[in-house]
Amino acid sequence: MDPEPRATRALRHVAALATGGPVDAALRVTLNFHPDRLVGGREILRRMAADGVYRSQFATGVSNGGLTAFPGGDRWRWESRMFGGAYDDAAPHERPVYGAWDFRRRAVGAAPRFGSAHFRLAASVVARTTFCYPDSVEEPRDFGVAGRMALEALALAGGRDALDDYVEAHVHGPVRLERDVEALVLDPCYRGTAVEEAARALPCPLEWHGGFRLPARELRGHRDFRGPRVAELAEEVAAGGVLDPAVIGAAVRSGRYDPQDLKKVWHCLARFGAPREAAPAAGLADPVG
Repeated sequence: MDPEPRATRALRHVAALATGGPVDAALRVTLNFHPDRLVGGREILRRMAADGVYRSQFATGVSNGGLTAFPGGDRWRWESRMFGGAYDDAAPHERPVYGAWDFRRRAVGAAPRFGSAHFRLAASVVARTTFCYPDSVEEPRDFGVAGRMALEALALAGGRDALDDYVEAHVHGPVRLERDVEALVLDPCYRGTAVEEAARALPCPLEWHGGFRLPARELRGHRDFRGPRVAELAEEVAAGGVLDPAVIGAAVRSGRYDPQDLKKVWHCLARFGAPREAAPAAGLADPVG
């Protein structure tokens, strides 16, 4: 089977479970990720430039959340339940990609838990996107589609931590960078680096948000967030006592630390070092060239 019938079946299944009115056409789906990580030993942005598409965890084997995307794994089981079995025997490249619905209009993307950078997708993508709240790891019972969306109210009333209050999105069908992406939005710590160079090879505009930055010693007052060991590791890897996404990325690539511990260091930076922008909907435009 080609991916279109699978996507149609999945969308129809979720639509039957969804309630509410249509989404605001001005809102977007964003795909948060870390732009300085390696996939198969290759820089992720250069791989995307070569492929021209954004691939799912099933295809890459890489995730900024859990690593259970394999037949019979938790991610496979959650997708089987959410999408009515539409992808049970699908090839990895046929499966949906995960992001979040940016109803809060955040300059750093809807789900910075999963990375400092994000692709802001075109309005047309929403028509082939399904939504759930909370995250699919919690096996949610509340779903949405473009024409039936009641999840914003649930998220606003959920009382969850700032890193966990997103509405999860699943884009069905390929996400082609040239066709489906309005912009790649990066942290300014990557200005003048190989990450910016690779970003400019992509067929989409480049923008910048205000930047994640935090003196690592400030986490001494938040040791209960991800644990004392993570707070101590944050001070160890900080450059000049300061954390930013590039510093954490360098620690990941060094191979000296447990990647799961560094993921938690990122959670601390994303939670306590996010930019305070007056107008979080607007990225800082920078022309491609």
